[in-house]
Amino acid sequence: MAYYFEQYQRLKFEVFAVDASGEISEEDLITLQINGTDLDKKDFLGKSDPYLEIMRKDENDEYVCAYQTEVIKNTLNPKWDAFIISAYDLCEGDYSRPIKISCYDWNRDGNPDYIGECMVSVDELKRASASTTTLQLINEKKKNKKKKYKNSGELHVVQCEIEPQPIFVDYIKNGTQINCTVGVDFTASNGNPRHPSSLHYNDPDDLNVYQRAIVAVGAICQDYDTDKMFPALGFGAKLSSGVISHDFFLNGSSDDPNCDGIEGVLEAYKQSLSNVQLYGNVKIFKSGPTNFAPIISHVSKQAQQADENPGSSLCFSYQILLMVTDGIISDMDETKLAVIKASGLPMSIIIVGVGDTDFDEMDELDSDEQLLSFEGNTAERDIVQFVEFQKFLEDGQITHSSAINLAREVLAEVPRQILEYMRLKNVAPNKSN
Repeated sequence: MAYYFEQYQRLKFEVFAVDASGEISEEDLITLQINGTDLDKKDFLGKSDPYLEIMRKDENDEYVCAYQTEVIKNTLNPKWDAFIISAYDLCEGDYSRPIKISCYDWNRDGNPDYIGECMVSVDELKRASASTTTLQLINEKKKNKKKKYKNSGELHVVQCEIEPQPIFVDYIKNGTQINCTVGVDFTASNGNPRHPSSLHYNDPDDLNVYQRAIVAVGAICQDYDTDKMFPALGFGAKLSSGVISHDFFLNGSSDDPNCDGIEGVLEAYKQSLSNVQLYGNVKIFKSGPTNFAPIISHVSKQAQQADENPGSSLCFSYQILLMVTDGIISDMDETKLAVIKASGLPMSIIIVGVGDTDFDEMDELDSDEQLLSFEGNTAERDIVQFVEFQKFLEDGQITHSSAINLAREVLAEVPRQILEYMRLKNVAPNKSN
């Protein structure tokens, strides 16, 4: 195990540095109000029904809609309502990043007429709001056709106010604790741990994919955890008693699943490989049921205790459940209901898929586009992040750099999920610390 510990210590510093460097002002709230004057006439009676579409530039240099104003009917001098938008949604926290503001004339048939656009940044919007500077709406087609073309109207920034919001680090510095529980898939589809082809292969000289996933994520969580104790559970195994379990303790204890740091989790994991039987058809290693709901419910009970009296962030506990699996979820309906129930609790779920299974169903749980719903129940917020480990291989190998990239990806949403919960419950950073 000495090699494991050496790898852990090396990885810990670099992953933590990646996480800490991600703190920017993307959580600030921006109040923006814009008026227009002398817009182009698009309607038959010499007026227009204008609205604005505000688009941010993403990491792929493509523009995506961040906000659309209401339509103001029959006017060339609209006064749109003020609106509040997060800095992340408007510019991903970069106040110098280009923003495209396009103006359209609304039509009943759903095909708007283009009026013009301008490029601007939040910094420029802020300066414009404090001066008489106007933004020129330009229609390139008209500009190329008319020599005397000036613009297709002007925009006046009436208000651009930035209200700083607490960020993830504010809560961590002032008492919030991150408690990470590890869940490991022991179904037979992982392969015989004695064979090198197995995802659970017990190699004395290297980390297998389960161990690397645990180290990459746990290295960050451990730095935020005061007692450095990690509950570690397994699912999909046949215990020595003959019982099929979906939430047994890796350390063999009957009443305490805690392991001493990441090193303790790795030790307990290795011990379990010797003490339990991967469940399923052992001869062909066909998987038994891969049930997620029992472990999610187990961790939810811990989160419930903190949720009942959040108060302030002082000594507040937030639960992260790391699930490492090679299979498709068997109890998907029960898992959806468990996730929806947990969405109102101080809890996030990270699912790392290992192996070459088709993980398409996981995207439904990782509900980035819309909140998870099932049988008339809707999640209060998105708490699931799914990452496919295969995508982080380099030339087919799990390298140190791919472990760094994995950690960055799986923890990308956790700070935001924590902030969403704090705001949902009106939990402020405790400034007395």
